[in-house]
Amino acid sequence: MNFVAMDFETANHRSSSACSLALALIQNNQIVDTFYTLINPQESFNARNIAIHHIRPQDVQQAPTFDQIWPHIQKIFNLNNVVAAHNAPFDTRVLRATLAKYELQADPYLSIDTVRTSRKFYPQLPNHKLDTVAQALNIQLQHHHHALADTIACAEILLITQQQVGEGPLKKMTKVIT
Repeated sequence: MNFVAMDFETANHRSSSACSLALALIQNNQIVDTFYTLINPQESFNARNIAIHHIRPQDVQQAPTFDQIWPHIQKIFNLNNVVAAHNAPFDTRVLRATLAKYELQADPYLSIDTVRTSRKFYPQLPNHKLDTVAQALNIQLQHHHHALADTIACAEILLITQQQVGEGPLKKMTKVIT
């Protein structure tokens, strides 16, 4: 199974306000490539979001819009890759809303949520936030809420979980996103 870990940050409370994206391609049980970009959301920023991820409007002024990025990453989203995210419903919502905003289409793809997998396979943890799970599994997460750092942590959580429980139990936790 090939995995792609994904993380979005948003400029405000709207799912269509993606302001950064990171992807990590996982093949043969290792991260083989990463991608990170700021995104000009063409929307206003909320102070609460800025406080979380530290991306400001001036940081994205010269950044590409999502419709400029999509042609370069679209091929990743297919039924041959499992797209992993920590709190996948959020990232899936952001992807769908941002695609809709630009009237773009995505093929169906497989998804897995590492919040769900960590709840199932590490029920003893006090919570299943990304930083908590990363710490429990001895994964470095130095820049929490930076999309690339979060994506790499998600990928490593997935790899460690797969190593500990096997591919079969993880496959059962994937779902098709249409």
